[in-house]
Amino acid sequence: RPATSAKDNVASIGSKVAPSAAPVAPAARTAQPTPVAVADSTAVRADRSRILGSESAPVWVIEISDFQCPYCKQWHDSTFAKLDSAFIRTGKVRLAYLNFPLTSIHKNAQLSAEAAMCGSAQGKFWEMHRGLFDTQSAWEGLADPMPAFTTVALKSGVDEREWNRCVTTHATAALIDNDRERVSLRGVRSTPSFFVGDQPLEGALPWVAFRAAIETALRKAQPPR
Repeated sequence: RPATSAKDNVASIGSKVAPSAAPVAPAARTAQPTPVAVADSTAVRADRSRILGSESAPVWVIEISDFQCPYCKQWHDSTFAKLDSAFIRTGKVRLAYLNFPLTSIHKNAQLSAEAAMCGSAQGKFWEMHRGLFDTQSAWEGLADPMPAFTTVALKSGVDEREWNRCVTTHATAALIDNDRERVSLRGVRSTPSFFVGDQPLEGALPWVAFRAAIETALRKAQPPR
């Protein structure tokens, strides 16, 4: 059965404007989404494109992250590729990203999130995800990181004019704000944080621990015999 056991949990932490990255629980499917989500096609496209993996994957993993967070980069560098190879590409896990920019300590966190989500509006979220973490040390201290973000965006394959318009008008800011609000309501206070199925995880855990959590979730997702 596709990702059933995780859906209630994902719905409870998901963005209010998320039609797909935070799938609603079955009982909530008749609820009306936040009006801004319906009206703002940019936000809708951005939301849908931050999902990676098969729709039939039995386990959801939710990554709650900040592109300027050094521990988020550590997790990305050490674990993301292994997760992708072992579980996402094999159809076992579906990954969704939720923004939690720690703006009180990371001055470029909000703008980097908007840069990524504007890339997501063009179907390039995961390219931006990789590019922003790969170049974090180059832009984290900049007074004006936009040239660095533009370089990442162009390398990710976006249409520059459309992406720049999205960023300068803050077209995805409401989506990011709703991410932050919902994960805060679930008690998330730091990055990176994760939900693997129904299990919360905190910090840049080593691959062996992350893999064990996924394998446990996969066992729970198996239908009873």
